[in-house]
Amino acid sequence: MDLTTTYMGLQLRSPIVASAGPLTGRLDSIRALVDAGIGAMVLPSLFEEQVVHEALATSDLMADHAASPEASSYFPDIQGTDSVAERYVRHLEEARRAADVPVIASLNGTSAAGWERYARLLQDAGADALELNLYRVAADVHCSGAALEQEQLDLVRAVRGALMIPLAVKVSPFYSSFAHMAAGLVDAGADALVLFNRFYQPDVSPMTREIVPSLELSSSSELRLPLRWLGLLHGRLDADLAATTGIHSGLDVARALLAGADVTMMTSALLRNGPAHVATCEQQLVDWAVEHGYESVAQLRGSASQQRVSDPAAFERANYVKGLIAFANSFH
Repeated sequence: MDLTTTYMGLQLRSPIVASAGPLTGRLDSIRALVDAGIGAMVLPSLFEEQVVHEALATSDLMADHAASPEASSYFPDIQGTDSVAERYVRHLEEARRAADVPVIASLNGTSAAGWERYARLLQDAGADALELNLYRVAADVHCSGAALEQEQLDLVRAVRGALMIPLAVKVSPFYSSFAHMAAGLVDAGADALVLFNRFYQPDVSPMTREIVPSLELSSSSELRLPLRWLGLLHGRLDADLAATTGIHSGLDVARALLAGADVTMMTSALLRNGPAHVATCEQQLVDWAVEHGYESVAQLRGSASQQRVSDPAAFERANYVKGLIAFANSFH
């Protein structure tokens, strides 16, 4: 079984990629992932808010100590203290030395200038590619969907213009017309789309009556939404497709490749089972592929997609009706 694949022009030994998460934030687990056969890895995101918050905190600290001339001798010693961005760059450089697979940096910004500035910073630090993490909750009642989409398209276009390395865009499915938005992102310069960003859902504590963070690891059932759009977009966009959220086993990898993914990304399964789970998933994929007559990822990719369907909407409608009928019949 030939497991090799390409992603944004990068040669990968395997379609299994470690997505942004705690394991790609540590050198020991990065080495373990490489030893287990990972095809590539995405580092945790550099958030512009982190950089700004740290800068403001430092400024406030210095201002507090400068309030009195007598306090000048008690200024905090910040010489030699790395910033958030500097620590990220150092980790990126160390990861590249530790891993003989492509290392993709991840960036989440808040301002157009910030996106471009930090994108160039990560490129210059040696990232093989950059993944833009478009994490934006459309909660402004005065901002239309069209305006928000145009803002993101302009952002991707600006970052693309600032880079020489490949650019992936990690998106959510929450657009009025996702297929149209996907095409717009590719036209704006995305070399790949990562489907989908998994928003954290807050909870409310009945004991404290406060909003509290709540994080649950994904399950294989969450792969169904990415599968739908992988199948609908495969062969229709001049960009690669990555499946993320719900990749937990070699069979999940096969499902995503059949639908049209070029690579599959996992975090939750690796957190549950450890870096060695990469080798387990790879063997499961190979066993399944050999059993079903596939000799390579290239042969497997998109073979179950509907790229030749002339009317995807009608196909979706037909499948919806079939699903309802099957569901109803299951109770007879």
